Amino acid sequence: MSTTLSIRLDSEVKAKLEALAKSSRRSKSFLAAEAIASYVKAEAWQLAEIHAGIKELDAGKGVEHAKVNKWLQSWGKKNERKSPQ
Repeated sequence: MSTTLSIRLDSEVKAKLEALAKSSRRSKSFLAAEAIASYVKAEAWQLAEIHAGIKELDAGKGVEHAKVNKWLQSWGKKNERKSPQ
């Protein structure tokens, strides 16, 4: 099921969308819906990961900054450290 959404676009973005729609033989609505769906999916994933990370930190499952920093500083060196736990 789909529904209608009206949005305002910068005239330059609208012109580029029209050109893209023409060259891809897709409608502007199709391309806009695909772009919005992709954005929503990515943002939902990112926010879920942030919230999961905050829960881990609240549960004391974080790694101290100093330990991570030492690990990162060792990258590419002869005695590269294992990732801190």
